[in-house]
Amino acid sequence: MTDATPGDRLALPCPACSPAFETVHEVLSPGSHVTVRCTECDHTHKEQLPDDNEVQRRVVVSQDGESFSAQVDVPAEEELAKGEEFLLDAEEALMTVRITAVELAEGGRVDEGTADAVETIWTRAVGNVAVDVTMHPKDGRHDSTESFKLNVPGDYEFTVGATDEFGDNEFTVEGFHVRDDAHGYDREQYDQDRDSALAKDIKRLYVRDESTTAWSAW
Repeated sequence: MTDATPGDRLALPCPACSPAFETVHEVLSPGSHVTVRCTECDHTHKEQLPDDNEVQRRVVVSQDGESFSAQVDVPAEEELAKGEEFLLDAEEALMTVRITAVELAEGGRVDEGTADAVETIWTRAVGNVAVDVTMHPKDGRHDSTESFKLNVPGDYEFTVGATDEFGDNEFTVEGFHVRDDAHGYDREQYDQDRDSALAKDIKRLYVRDESTTAWSAW
């Protein structure tokens, strides 16, 4: 995109609230060097729009065990890598997705590649996620457990030793496994007090029930 007009909506990093990831911005002034306003925090800033050297690529989004396809325009020379997130404006919804792999035009899935060499971008939705939870009774027994999915915002933070409450569920976090596409972690399993991770980075959460002692039905 070399020019934009007032009212256009663009996916751009916000220097105030989201410098690492894209948020939806509204264009306030026309041209290629535009004034934009972040719709998340209302911060106004200047942006130089990229040249029209873009390619359209297929995006496959996985969400809650299902998937759908969309199209996205990407600068041809942009590096696409596993773990990176971007804002996808799809017919289904405007959502934040994380790259899990890229499929090259010549065949084969890899962790990274330039957009001009990529045919399909494989992703999963991380704006809202379903976390797999394994819960055992508050008396400490591990021979009787319950497994369920917990739907939470992707940026919700779980901390080992902290107690969380969601509806009828109240539990204390005892540990978690992180996903292989998560950045900033030095191991897969965490179980020490104050270890923390975002919901979108967690593969499985291990908790102790704090809401009931009646486990006979399980």
